[in-house]
Amino acid sequence: MVEWISNVLLRWLDELTQKENILDDTYQSLSHSKWDCKYHVVFVPKYRRKVLYGEIRKHLGKVFHELAKQKECQIIEGHLMLDHVHMCIAVPPKHSVASVIGFIKGKSAIAIARMQGKERNFAGEHFWARGYAVSTVGFNEEEIRRYIRDQQGSDGSGRF
Repeated sequence: MVEWISNVLLRWLDELTQKENILDDTYQSLSHSKWDCKYHVVFVPKYRRKVLYGEIRKHLGKVFHELAKQKECQIIEGHLMLDHVHMCIAVPPKHSVASVIGFIKGKSAIAIARMQGKERNFAGEHFWARGYAVSTVGFNEEEIRRYIRDQQGSDGSGRF
């Protein structure tokens, strides 16, 4: 009888461990939670000007990735068009999407101003338009990533 109970417990522990391994592959974790919060975000420059080209386009992807890291986020896929930005970003539940996107847009505007030769006093510098479009990704992540990747056809120069 004792042997039967120990076998049942061992099988139960094996099943539990396998389930946890599946969760570890799918979800990220904080100290008390497992999460998978991904968003498709689109935002535009002020007046939808076609200004995301040349040197700005080359460096902005790196800037976005670095700023996302500072907020403990990860940009999974991104693409810069001439007049808008698409990104698929994973945001932990302890941060709001609005605060992360506001941070990325604000700090990247400062980085763009510095690229254009402005050293300091960034008051009044508005590169990005107010607002953004956001949608949860859910289980169709691969479809969203393909959509972002294929924004400009075969031209991969805007990917980040």
